[in-house]
Amino acid sequence: MISSALVYLFVLAFIATGFHQLEKQTNFKIFKFLPAVVMIYAFSMFLASMGVFESNEAINNIYSLTKANLLPAMLFLMLLQVDFTHFFKLGKSLLIAYVLAVLSIAIGFIVVSLVFDFNHDTAAAFGALAGSWMGGTANMIAVGSALGVSQEAYGYALIVDSVNYTLWVMLLLFLVPFASAFNRFVGAKDSEAIFSQIGCACTIGTKRYWLLISFAIIVSLASQMLAVHVEFLNRTTTVVLLATIFGVLASFTKLKSMNGSSEVATTMLYILIALIGSKAVFESFGAVGIYVVAGFLILVIHAALMVAGAKIFKLDLFSIAVASLSNIGGVASAPILAATYNKSLVSVGVLMAVMGYLIGTFGGLLVGSILVSLAK
Repeated sequence: MISSALVYLFVLAFIATGFHQLEKQTNFKIFKFLPAVVMIYAFSMFLASMGVFESNEAINNIYSLTKANLLPAMLFLMLLQVDFTHFFKLGKSLLIAYVLAVLSIAIGFIVVSLVFDFNHDTAAAFGALAGSWMGGTANMIAVGSALGVSQEAYGYALIVDSVNYTLWVMLLLFLVPFASAFNRFVGAKDSEAIFSQIGCACTIGTKRYWLLISFAIIVSLASQMLAVHVEFLNRTTTVVLLATIFGVLASFTKLKSMNGSSEVATTMLYILIALIGSKAVFESFGAVGIYVVAGFLILVIHAALMVAGAKIFKLDLFSIAVASLSNIGGVASAPILAATYNKSLVSVGVLMAVMGYLIGTFGGLLVGSILVSLAK
């Protein structure tokens, strides 16, 4: 068992580097179906589930510190490459996908509550879960408090949220290589193709890694310091928004042409994926198995409706996947999924996830009220 924070971080960095190099340097066919991001996530999750990483104060602190600093730094570097004159070309399809995601999640909760015949307490707990899956953990707490969820039922909701969210993230990452096939099936164009020519304008010359890292760290620290004084919804959302604003502003300067930002941002992305996977521990499954099954059924209904909507409105996989995860995952994971399609699309994940925070509490309260009214 690993108890040292330094060794924990080194192992995650080694996993991220190892799978990235295997994908880049070898011709293994497995990477056509399981890209490096999935392998990194799955292997980190496997080690965590096997109890390799000790859950002590030092490791928990280094996890929180690393994630808190890397996320805004990564967002800043990725946004340096974005040409926002192209961003609004995705507006209609993304808006339709987002509305479809919200409605399908709500329908999923209502149908499952009827199938499982929830009692009042369970209905309230799943109402809180709806707040989380339409926004984030902050929305879950707000909805749960409003609906008077008991501590036991709230614990069930947290476990369902953790288990189902973990597998949902992994599934959406797994589907990335199949985007073109899915898009042909629904008759949609690849949204990310619009950004295929967007990136660092400089393709030759010295890669200024240390300068880029320095700028990214400064932006990360500045975002966190400002978030202490100016908070929007919650601290995480504020930090992400500030880093996004800094990245957008910097994309209009000469920093955009600085070579190497893509490589540095990708490195941070893989470390973040390893970090998230290292906390995806499966436990207490047997005690709340029925609740977890109910959560899976909600996601199945959500997925079916999203695919049907994609077929009707000709929405590509990127649009529906990011719309889905911006609700179920929020600002911590939607930008990461968007970046796996194209690092220039990270802003889409950020903006859609923020929309989730804005409506999560109201949507969760509405769905929760319906579930409670249907409860026996």
